[in-house]
Amino acid sequence: MSIWSAPVATSPVVATVELPGSKSITNRAFVLAASAQGPSTVRGALRSRDTNLMLNAISGLGIGVQTDSDDETTVAIDPRPMHGAEVDCGLAGTVMRFLPPVAAFAEGVVAFDGDEQARTRPLATILDGLRGLGVEIAGDRLPFTVTARGSARGGEITIDASASSQFVSGLLLSAARFDNGVTIRHVGPPVPSMPHIDMTLDMLATAGVVVEQPAPDEWRVAPGPIRAVDWEIEPDLSNAAAFLAAAAVTNGAVTVPRWPVSTTQPGAQIVDILGEMGCAVNLSDGHLTVRGPAKLTGVNIDLRDVGELTPTVAALCALADGESVLSGIGHLRGHETDRLAALSTEINRLGGDCTETADGLRIVPAPMHGAVWQSYADHRMATAGALIGLVVTGVCVDDVETTAKTLPDFPGMWQKMIGHV
Repeated sequence: MSIWSAPVATSPVVATVELPGSKSITNRAFVLAASAQGPSTVRGALRSRDTNLMLNAISGLGIGVQTDSDDETTVAIDPRPMHGAEVDCGLAGTVMRFLPPVAAFAEGVVAFDGDEQARTRPLATILDGLRGLGVEIAGDRLPFTVTARGSARGGEITIDASASSQFVSGLLLSAARFDNGVTIRHVGPPVPSMPHIDMTLDMLATAGVVVEQPAPDEWRVAPGPIRAVDWEIEPDLSNAAAFLAAAAVTNGAVTVPRWPVSTTQPGAQIVDILGEMGCAVNLSDGHLTVRGPAKLTGVNIDLRDVGELTPTVAALCALADGESVLSGIGHLRGHETDRLAALSTEINRLGGDCTETADGLRIVPAPMHGAVWQSYADHRMATAGALIGLVVTGVCVDDVETTAKTLPDFPGMWQKMIGHV
């Protein structure tokens, strides 16, 4: 780990930023390809710590994985019989929640573990759900083991997925492989990040898996094949948020090419949020351009469906003119770190005024100063610190390397964006 001096923008940031593929889509594509009837090719895949952990995991289980020697973003995946293995989840929620259902169809013991911080992340919901489907599991959080016998009964389960939409997505991605299929009923507070479930449903439909929804919080999948698909991965729109926000805080203009006209990525909602804060937004010929205002305005906004954008939005609010209230994000206390406590602590460390509420944050404008911004091994905390550092002199980000979780060479991309190369 290192202390990285966040570069200051001495003039409005004007840049075009090419972004790698979506982590959320990439890891779903890898899981579906590993479970499909035949070989698949994933093109434009993100290659980062989270996605490499997923590839290492399915390869360790016995799935054929071949990366194109000339283009690491093109990956061929060949489903094969799976065996026991050790799975390193790192801090990747998609690995620790999407892979246990896949492991249920191996032959042998599959042991899961990850980074020390990952051992506090909630997993009991999906592990108990799998037990209800006939899967033998020892443990309620990392480390845990799945003792697999090549098949699993399936059936109906009731879960409380209010801590993470990944519990539902993880079960749905493998549901068609269970002998009796799977019916999932959610009972409890609303499921956060519902657009991520919509993404899962869209990709399952592409792979020929029909998901019925008899009720808004119920999903039913019959047993059947998962079709092999050659996937083309969109740019990661959540990763785009920090770069677009750079235009917002410097009165600049940042363009992201290959922006989809329609998408299931929740990160696309950063466009509406920036517009609400006073930015001008234009999408033309697949190029999205954000132009920042002379001064950002505060917002009162529910981020339940787009919790991953919270660190970026909180950083924007700390630099805005007027009080902001971010709500619907109590579940972020169980993310890579307790993001609400982390954001409040770090914004206040830099002289800001941020307090936690029951389900979010209240941020009041205050003069900010330089200090060390702690990342808590959380990639989006690190990029939030870099964003504030664009306009606050003396901000240093601890462990900026954690951004490799979803965005390889973030520091280099950031420096290039503001012309410091």
